Amino acid sequence: MANDGFDFSPGAQIPLQGAAGAAVATNALASAAYRDSPVDEILKANSEWHKSEVKAGQSKLFKSDYFKPNLGEAFSRAVQERTLGGARGALIQSFGSDPQTVVEHCLSASRLRKARDTKLTVVTALFGFLFLPGMLLWIIVFRLRDGLTRTKDKGLSGLGNALLPIIGIAAVFLLIKMPLNGFLGLYVRAMAVAPVIGWLIAKRIAEASAQDMRVRWEGLLSGGGVVAKIPEAVPKNPSETAREALRQGLEKLSAEQQSNSVFYAGPKGILGMGTRWGSWQLAEDLVSKDPGKEFHQFRSWDLVRVIHDQLKMLERGPLNTGGFPKPSVTHWIVSPVGENAGSVSRPEGEDVATFQVKPHEIQRICNHQQFGGGDRHYLGVQFTLWDGQLVITMMITVTVLFETLRIEVTGHALGPVHSLFTSKPAAKTKTVNKTVKFWETRSITLALVESSEVVRLALRAPFTWYPPLLDYLGGKIALPEPFGLRHAWAEKPWRHRFMADDAMRAATPVLRVVHNAVIKVLDENGVDTERFGNRSSILSGAVQDPTPRKADLYDA
Repeated sequence: MANDGFDFSPGAQIPLQGAAGAAVATNALASAAYRDSPVDEILKANSEWHKSEVKAGQSKLFKSDYFKPNLGEAFSRAVQERTLGGARGALIQSFGSDPQTVVEHCLSASRLRKARDTKLTVVTALFGFLFLPGMLLWIIVFRLRDGLTRTKDKGLSGLGNALLPIIGIAAVFLLIKMPLNGFLGLYVRAMAVAPVIGWLIAKRIAEASAQDMRVRWEGLLSGGGVVAKIPEAVPKNPSETAREALRQGLEKLSAEQQSNSVFYAGPKGILGMGTRWGSWQLAEDLVSKDPGKEFHQFRSWDLVRVIHDQLKMLERGPLNTGGFPKPSVTHWIVSPVGENAGSVSRPEGEDVATFQVKPHEIQRICNHQQFGGGDRHYLGVQFTLWDGQLVITMMITVTVLFETLRIEVTGHALGPVHSLFTSKPAAKTKTVNKTVKFWETRSITLALVESSEVVRLALRAPFTWYPPLLDYLGGKIALPEPFGLRHAWAEKPWRHRFMADDAMRAATPVLRVVHNAVIKVLDENGVDTERFGNRSSILSGAVQDPTPRKADLYDA
């Protein structure tokens, strides 16, 4: 396979496609790696087409919420495994964001948690495993307390809140009145006290880690320049194969982001670019300008090349009023996949190098693969706006069947990252009645790390050396397939007034540039352009009032 044989060593660096000006979308996705929210929160970000799942642990013996990961833990684990795994499938490009940065933050968050879990493992071993009966008894108490506090019965809920103090007083009483002496008496007394001491130490470690994670979470969403530190991705000598494999995995991720092949998944549109919201077609017969002579022969590629050059001039205008930013104009090879396809595969062979279809193959597909099976050629002009929150892509395809030339322009829009990823950390508070003026309320700040969370972290810590075991015990996130970091959690842009305006305003100038370029080439080759001009005028009038719709859902 050509792609696997490439050494992804950094040579001449190419700017990441869609990475420039995409800080908001990138940082929003990266912030998920540091979050301490419940893992089920990810389900709120599911869209109409792309749905994540939270798979529960399969263990029946150790089935407990204490092994269940939180959102940051599960997200980091799932993204790393999907993007850097040796047996991973093809990824969908993340237009409007930098996927390598997101993955690097997932690695950085995992490294921080690993350092925390190493400390917690020592604490659990010294104060828990050495006094296992006492630790198990305290775990049962915590489980009983959590079960009671979750009930709707206020009496049982109050009993759950008072359970720990009651058990604590009972433990102190037993320590004083216990009839056992000697080593057994000392061990039993230590068995009751050691897990509590271990819990207090673990709480301080967990709180320090939680504060660090929240600072990074807040910093990413505030634009504070949080840097992902992953020294394990920098090999120091040739024998460090794990570091070298990680480095090559990150380079491969960047190379795949640059791929010029995309996938059309029926009603889901082009994966990574969003659904098709509008379509305008210019189709007329090719007739010679001079009745007694034939027009000059030309190919589809001749038209596409001129359109390409004219589209790159979109940022220039007659008035100094801002207008379009510099567009990205790319030749795309579009492969059809099923609407419910579970995976995709990129083109391979001698015509592909490092995920890029070579220019001569692009030209061949443009000229010859216009009807029947096979991939198709599209010319795309893409605008990344709102710091990566909006990606507008206009796709142009040229086909010639018999004597009919058809120029089709379609609009695709990828909306902002789901609001779940843009929410900043908030202090944990609770509203209670005032002690004296009970008819009034006040807000109290709760502990950043709850008691049950300390127990969860301490119990999970010894198992973190082997992540698949934690997946089996506590569950994991199943990412939507085919997977791409950006489109998997994108909202529709039409609920945002200015984003919707930007998407629809781009259609008119792009359409007119395409039509002008086509008419120019036809005129130079002796084709009668009267009908093309009339049809272009009609479309220019219609496109001035575009309405977003599901253009890929045919009412048939």
